[in-house]
Amino acid sequence: MTREVKILLSEEEIPRAWYNVQADMPNPLKPPLHPATKQPLSPEDLQAIFPMDLIKQEASTTRWIDIPDEVREIYRLYRPTPLVRARRLEKALQTPAKIYFKNEGVSPAGSHKLNTAIAQAYYNKKAGVKRLATETGAGQWGTALSMACQFFGLECTVYMVKVSYHQKPYRRSLMEIFGANVIPSPSNTTNAGRSVLAQDPDSQGSLGIAISEAVEDAVSSDSVNYALGSVLNHVLLHQSIIGLETKAQLEKAGEKADIVIGCCGGGSNFGGFCAPFVSEKVNDPSSIKLIAVEPTACPTLTRGKLAYDFGDTAGLTPLIYMHTLGRNFMPPGIHAGGLRYHGDAPILCQLVADNIIDPIAYNQTKIFEAAILFARSEGIVPAPESAHAVACAIDEALACREADQQKTIVFNLSGHGHFDLAAYDKFLAGKIKDYPLPEDVLEKSLAELPEI
Repeated sequence: MTREVKILLSEEEIPRAWYNVQADMPNPLKPPLHPATKQPLSPEDLQAIFPMDLIKQEASTTRWIDIPDEVREIYRLYRPTPLVRARRLEKALQTPAKIYFKNEGVSPAGSHKLNTAIAQAYYNKKAGVKRLATETGAGQWGTALSMACQFFGLECTVYMVKVSYHQKPYRRSLMEIFGANVIPSPSNTTNAGRSVLAQDPDSQGSLGIAISEAVEDAVSSDSVNYALGSVLNHVLLHQSIIGLETKAQLEKAGEKADIVIGCCGGGSNFGGFCAPFVSEKVNDPSSIKLIAVEPTACPTLTRGKLAYDFGDTAGLTPLIYMHTLGRNFMPPGIHAGGLRYHGDAPILCQLVADNIIDPIAYNQTKIFEAAILFARSEGIVPAPESAHAVACAIDEALACREADQQKTIVFNLSGHGHFDLAAYDKFLAGKIKDYPLPEDVLEKSLAELPEI
């Protein structure tokens, strides 16, 4: 048995192309629709907010798309990220399972979000854009994009969900270090924000509201574009570098994944992590298990409706066919702010519908319990979002112990929790509560879905 804990790749082994899972999906995606006409979008419809290179990637079904040298060079700051055998966690659980985690928290931004932020900043710079506007939930995407914009000499405006803006002040500080203008959302800066505040002056915000503000900002000038850190096809494409490296590292260790796990809000980290494993599942459904873990407070994949809905609250974005809780859904202020989104990536929603991905939802207290055990075993404090994957990996490992099965479990540690210690303080003080979504709240929100 190898004594090696970390499975590393050399810089020369960084993938040279992203993997587009659409090439191997059993069923194609339904097209996004224009918010006004309700007709399928044309590339020209998206040019007001995205550069053409990203629009082409969004619609592409080509299996491999080359990573530009300029992007790959910046990837070398932190990639390849390590795949780590969690031996101490295995021992604590007394499980025969092998547990591996891909540590994306080693990136300069502290999470996987930098993988697509670098790519999006590059393509926008190439198109002559001067500033990018975006939203952020927990602050990880805003941090990544502000950093990437600095790398390419772009200005950056971040609309940060207000509850997270106050819960995670040092995330704001980090964004401002990299030159971003960070605005708590909803704000008085945009019509969308002012509309929300007129109805609820104490609104704590949501990703849907913040997206509305960022999109409105982006269409205000030809020199400003919008950047999204999750959900869209091109985002999951860029994040496929995580799963590609993981497969190569497992092969180097002589392992094959039986269970692949990631947390899921909009779908960026889980989509990129699981994508290179999808063809295995398609070809042999019993060969591998792909598990997407979300919060019970915002159970999009497990309880949402598969339907066309807006990606934002104000209805400025295209209509996307996805699992949704309704664009006006207001999730409670759980500490996994990056998972508080009413919709999900169309790619993942289709894979759930095709029984390729298994979704599951966990309560907030359960994921913090798992995070504490992981931290005490492996010495890494996970972000509350990533702790959902940790909790599921622990459950699968305990199931292996009960069944006396030696399976290989691999999960994505999508980011560290160094800026989430206030949440851990509350948990240790017994002040963290669970907020499972009431059925009547869900029904009311889904009743407002647009008619297509």
